[in-house]
Amino acid sequence: MDIMGRKSSALLLTDDVALPLHAILSAVRDAGAEAVPEDDVVVITQCESLEGKLPIMTASLDVVVTAWNKPELVGEQWLQEIGRVLKPGGELILQSILFSCMPEKPSSTMELKLLTQGFLDVQSLEMKPFLSAGNVQSITIKGKKASWTTGSSFPLKKATSMVPKMKTDDESDLIDEDSLLTEEDLKKPQLSAVGDCEVGSTRKACKNCTCGRAQEEEKLQKVGLTTEQINNPQSACGSCGLGDAFRCGGCPYRGLPPFKLGEKVSLPGNFLVADI
Repeated sequence: MDIMGRKSSALLLTDDVALPLHAILSAVRDAGAEAVPEDDVVVITQCESLEGKLPIMTASLDVVVTAWNKPELVGEQWLQEIGRVLKPGGELILQSILFSCMPEKPSSTMELKLLTQGFLDVQSLEMKPFLSAGNVQSITIKGKKASWTTGSSFPLKKATSMVPKMKTDDESDLIDEDSLLTEEDLKKPQLSAVGDCEVGSTRKACKNCTCGRAQEEEKLQKVGLTTEQINNPQSACGSCGLGDAFRCGGCPYRGLPPFKLGEKVSLPGNFLVADI
């Protein structure tokens, strides 16, 4: 049997010799599946002879309805083949006759088989038996093929970084910057007094000097040293800063207190007072 070239949207599959087509399509519509015209249906009976291979193009059917007299035929091979011929999102309605030797919950076993083969939305249905096999019971399971195919891809939504918004209402707690200042911070800084004498590297005391420069110049004249020798004293022998006990007879720093070389010589306040 070769039906590869025929365009159909549904398949009725059974291991029995015949199927009541009209009754099955009516039951399928009652189950919520898409309505299928009878002219659009392919019917395959005694499918056991096909050994799990359907002569139908891949992803060409919207609905597949199966009715099994032998539940043991519903295995991995047939479910994979049915999944092959179904379109993405296509539906499978599977019905099987129940026997006393089957497990206590055959519907759970059948649902698990469909789930392991990749069918989605698997659930049990209450439907009359499709096959006329006397006073028998049956189970009906409905499943759906995934709408995506193996190897398919889809874009992921990029994560958007949310910028936090600051509240600008009047009730927000704001800190008064002035409250962070202490009394010490508010005090006016004390600037050093500026001398009233001439400005320059060789400044001299004016006639009415009040900044103390005249007194300093008088001290320098008494010791016979220049301003450079006082502000930046140097020593050839290295002993001039140690005091008179270590200075030679011709040392210009004789009479001055000890000092550190390179640092300004500090003259005492009573330097100009005559010794009694």
